[in-house]
Amino acid sequence: MKKRIKFGPAGNPIGFKGQTVNVCDYIRDIGLEAYEYQATYGVKIQKQSGLKLGENARSNNVRISMHGPYYINLAAQKDDVLERSIERLVQSAQAAEWIGAYRIVFHPGFYTKYTPLEALNRCKGAITELLEKLDTMGIKKFTFAPETTGKRSQLGNLDAIIDICQSFDHFSPTIDFAHLHARGRGCIKGADDYHRILTRLEEGLDGIGKGKEALHCHFTRIEYTDAGERKHHVMMEEEYGPPLEPLLQELVDCGWDATIICETPLLEQDALVMKDVYKKVLNG
Repeated sequence: MKKRIKFGPAGNPIGFKGQTVNVCDYIRDIGLEAYEYQATYGVKIQKQSGLKLGENARSNNVRISMHGPYYINLAAQKDDVLERSIERLVQSAQAAEWIGAYRIVFHPGFYTKYTPLEALNRCKGAITELLEKLDTMGIKKFTFAPETTGKRSQLGNLDAIIDICQSFDHFSPTIDFAHLHARGRGCIKGADDYHRILTRLEEGLDGIGKGKEALHCHFTRIEYTDAGERKHHVMMEEEYGPPLEPLLQELVDCGWDATIICETPLLEQDALVMKDVYKKVLNG
């Protein structure tokens, strides 16, 4: 039996007007199966609300993830910036435990004055400190999911994300296909390009037992410049890539257990568009 792909919005759906703790009722009712809670401007959720949101997700069989704060740079030059970044990830892990998030998405950082290898090594040092702090605090139910990034100045190409996830327990990738497309200046044209990405990912993770476990993905149409990501676009704007159908075909054919979070401006509306394309792929 082929594994089924789950779809959901990045943040509260446009059509949802209630309290966030009940958002998964709405998500299930419209036919979606995933939800990414947004803590992009700081982890503000309190324990009681987090526990309620987690229960709401479980009762609706909605797979929940969490996007950590944007203000994270694990390759920062300044030690105080590094410390604040680590603290934000500690806060994220605590909140993720409350809500039962299966992934904590975050952007690893920027190269700044460092070479890509130097930035990666500085990031790894910060992660080591992060995991030591979480162990001391007794926080154990978390999986960090560093995301492939869309700007060429950012730490987070595919190989760097694989390297990080190979290096640490409690780490699994977030593959943002739009970011890879923008970072590569329009590099994803069709099935062969997706096959190359997914093969590289599987080969990189198989050796540590993370091969085809639940793959967390982001998708949107994207506009880019020579520097990378510029702007997200809606699914109907097909002049912007990357293409969706060949991605879904590759995920189905290769047996990936995937969750795809929609990051277009239309959120749940485009998540449903993605799901419709998926149904067509399944039906041949």
